[in-house]
Amino acid sequence: MTTDYREATGLNPNALTLADAARLLAKAGGQAVTVEMLQADVAAGAPTNADGTINLVHYAAWLLKEMRRADN
Repeated sequence: MTTDYREATGLNPNALTLADAARLLAKAGGQAVTVEMLQADVAAGAPTNADGTINLVHYAAWLLKEMRRADN
């Protein structure tokens, strides 16, 4: 049994395309997540890698920061 997420899914959580990130986040969260939603977040300042992919840890940290900012 493999414990490496990349081996198990063929995806790299450090470098996901917007389409892969949307699919993964929708499955994990049980709510609709679209490429357009992620594109809007990127336009609003969500971090991306140099190649335009998303690192899920960096994206989650950005989302938390934005949620805290909205609460203030």
